Amino acid sequence: MAEQAAERINSARETLDTLMEMSRLLNTGLDAESLAVCVRLCEQGVNPEALASVIRELRREAEALRAAENTVGGRPG
Repeated sequence: MAEQAAERINSARETLDTLMEMSRLLNTGLDAESLAVCVRLCEQGVNPEALASVIRELRREAEALRAAENTVGGRPG
């Protein structure tokens, strides 16, 4: 039993390492924790394309907020 659990953990770790390397090669900008969350969401049935759209939109919004803060002298309004 414990050996099977250890094998599953090692397999999951190897899979996440492979996905992280692919993420780096594709320049997604996701860190390991964010990538793991995305994988878990997809495993729970979230549409990967919809998830990618949400991530892109959140990044656009964050960039717009940063740009607005920089325009106001570096201080949040």
